[in-house]
Amino acid sequence: MRTRNTDKQDLVKETAISLLAKEGFEGFSMNKLAKACGISVATLYIYYADKDDLIKQIGVEMGREFFGSALKDFKPDMPFAEGLRLQWKNRLNYGTKNLLSVKCWEAIRHSPHNEYVLQNSYGQFKETLTLFRENAIKRGELTEMPFEVFWSIAYGPLYTLMRFQQEKKSLGDRPFKLTPEMTEAAFEAVIKALTPTK
Repeated sequence: MRTRNTDKQDLVKETAISLLAKEGFEGFSMNKLAKACGISVATLYIYYADKDDLIKQIGVEMGREFFGSALKDFKPDMPFAEGLRLQWKNRLNYGTKNLLSVKCWEAIRHSPHNEYVLQNSYGQFKETLTLFRENAIKRGELTEMPFEVFWSIAYGPLYTLMRFQQEKKSLGDRPFKLTPEMTEAAFEAVIKALTPTK
């Protein structure tokens, strides 16, 4: 039986992330991956049972890294505006520093393995943010609304700005560069939309 080579496995993971980011789930194959790594397809099967196993393993690892970074210095009992601001900061920092990983994550999120990856990577993250939201509602800092509506308002503007930044253009192919002032303006609009009216 052939043994695992840690350096080679790291190369396989990095190359798989790059290929998934560029080709998407449908365009990705073990043959393309082996060729890009300069190894035989048989070598890939030392590390992964098949394409699905590879994507699941990489997806779970990436999910844990992303969700862990989102919770950096975060506590569920933080005041709502302070906690949401930190969530924005952590997500923006991760997205800016890990462009390929973010693109790969999107490809995996739109694959048949989305549910598996989420169920095996975001447990603590989900629990912490659920408690954060519930605490904010109890303190009267957040309007009660369906979770999906809350999530769309709380994070939709941030992810739209991040996508513009990643593509370096906004609607109509207008050149775009995300500034702290834009981020702050969007954040203030979100807080205003989510805060109960007195």
